[in-house]
Amino acid sequence: MTTQAQRGDSFAALHRTPGLFVLPNPWDAGSAKMLAHLGFPALATTSAGLAFSLGRRDAEGAVSREEALENARAIVDATPLPVAADLENGYGDRPEDCAETIRLAAKAGLVGGSIEDATGRAADPIYPMELAVERIRAAVEASRSLGFSFTLAARAENFLHSRRDLDDTIRRLVAYAEAGADVLYAPGLTSREQIAAVVQAVAPRPVNVLVGSPSLGLSLDELAELGVKRVSLGSNFARVAYGAFYAAARSLAEEGSLVLTKQAMPFDRINDLFKP
Repeated sequence: MTTQAQRGDSFAALHRTPGLFVLPNPWDAGSAKMLAHLGFPALATTSAGLAFSLGRRDAEGAVSREEALENARAIVDATPLPVAADLENGYGDRPEDCAETIRLAAKAGLVGGSIEDATGRAADPIYPMELAVERIRAAVEASRSLGFSFTLAARAENFLHSRRDLDDTIRRLVAYAEAGADVLYAPGLTSREQIAAVVQAVAPRPVNVLVGSPSLGLSLDELAELGVKRVSLGSNFARVAYGAFYAAARSLAEEGSLVLTKQAMPFDRINDLFKP
């Protein structure tokens, strides 16, 4: 078994090696084991995937920090791979909340995580710049005190909250980089020009891009050419799984059809993936 320090070093090294790497997002131990079997070098949790598995909505504070970290621990324990976590907004408004979340994430076995600048409040969705930077700075200070390599990603959430202001997004990402964030991330970017501008603005810090959305038409090769270091899928794999399940169940309920149920992965094949 790998130690947390070894996992932390391995995860940090992925951000320094040439080329782009894919950071897929399992939502439980089983999906984590399947992704590890396929050879991915690291994993990251998904807040939406977890929320859906609990029958709750995402991005509304419906999943507690304790529940998120319990899920993260299960994913950490499932494989020897390094795991980072979607830590949402740090589960609190204050910089101190972000710092405590990083410390608790480390106790759960995580070696990376992201803190976003979204408040979770529809009327006021994005933290003011000064507070947003203070929150990242506090998270950075906490991550540096852990005694092992913890890779912190700072997220600028404008584009997920109908604030398609690229200039403000870049200002925020640059400020988060200056505050010490290891990786910069603006989910919702869709064009070559937007992504290239972000990569150039925060260079040489690595940039994460969210893929799997129909609105993003760029391939992995094209993203690599733009200088993107890391891509993640967020809730995409969870939605693929739930989509196939729902389609088969709906076909059975509404049409009495078993056709889609016959597309399931064979029992022996999936069972063998979970051998100790």
